[in-house]
Amino acid sequence: MDLNVLVLPGDGIGPEVTREAVKVLQAVAVLAGHRLDTAEGLIGGAALAATGEPLPPETRARARTAGAVLLGAVGSPEFDSLPPDRRPERGLLDLRQAMGVYANLRPVRAWAPLAGTSPLKDAVVTGTDLLIVRELTGGLYYGRPRGLFGDGPAAEAVNTMQYSYGEVERVARIAFAGARRRRGRVTSVDKSNVLECSRLWRRVVEDVAADFPDIGLEHMLVDTCAMQLILNPGRFDVLLTENMFGDILSDEAAVLAGSIGLLASASLGAVGPGGGRAGLYEPVHGSAPDLAGRGAANPIGAIGSAAALLRFSFGLGREADAVERAIGAVIAAGVLTADLRPDRPAETTAVGDAVCAALRRAA
Repeated sequence: MDLNVLVLPGDGIGPEVTREAVKVLQAVAVLAGHRLDTAEGLIGGAALAATGEPLPPETRARARTAGAVLLGAVGSPEFDSLPPDRRPERGLLDLRQAMGVYANLRPVRAWAPLAGTSPLKDAVVTGTDLLIVRELTGGLYYGRPRGLFGDGPAAEAVNTMQYSYGEVERVARIAFAGARRRRGRVTSVDKSNVLECSRLWRRVVEDVAADFPDIGLEHMLVDTCAMQLILNPGRFDVLLTENMFGDILSDEAAVLAGSIGLLASASLGAVGPGGGRAGLYEPVHGSAPDLAGRGAANPIGAIGSAAALLRFSFGLGREADAVERAIGAVIAAGVLTADLRPDRPAETTAVGDAVCAALRRAA
């Protein structure tokens, strides 16, 4: 199979972790007889420095035609003083919109060999295995009108949260379908006691649930969910929520895994004619500029994102399972970066090499 992947290394530690993810994809291609075709593009701060735009037209066009896009990270302190539409993060928001990826999947798992790495008690996090499904192209991040107006005491700002029935329905269907592959429970998170958008959200989720009678559904207010994630994360299977709530809750959930460097994500759009989904795949840890160039970045989130790329955009579930098993073997062997093993840390490249070696041993 031809695997056509656009690689956007981005900023900070993005190039380092993406390099290891591509290395793993190359190993999978060799072992399984596929042909991996990668090309690199610019996004974020790297794109601003080279072209003056956070998402150059060339990157936008190539992302629309690629089989999948693998992203490192965006964000650089040197651009923090720029207006929002000229900052690196704007490139990522525009890329999601250009690709039509509307559902972000973030699995969170507490690996048994990493007991004690979370700041929470082992009794709380043990057994955690949940999937956060976040709506990605609506809500406050994209709503209009928006803006910052005036100066001094007269300044005002406005952002608009806006959702349509269709936007909620399509992401809800992905969450319910995901629950069928897991433990059959969806928790829909909103703020329906205050927000009209959340009242629409709850109504649409109820409508979708009628098509999935085998899936259990509960509704939960976002503040309660934030508390329950820390008190009793084992109660959750699939969490479904809107854009901003999902952004916050998924980073909170990183505490359960022990390090945000472990977390992968897949941003999915419509199913294409070949059966694969348009997909943007990235670790959730951000650019971490203080770690850049030190060989200390954890590449497991990026490698896990590559596994999701194989699964959702190319339909290669067996290969994706092999990568995830290899990650588990490396974690069990203790080949870990300093965020998880400060006493004897491995470098970024060593972790990627260990995953490739585990793949070859299993094959």
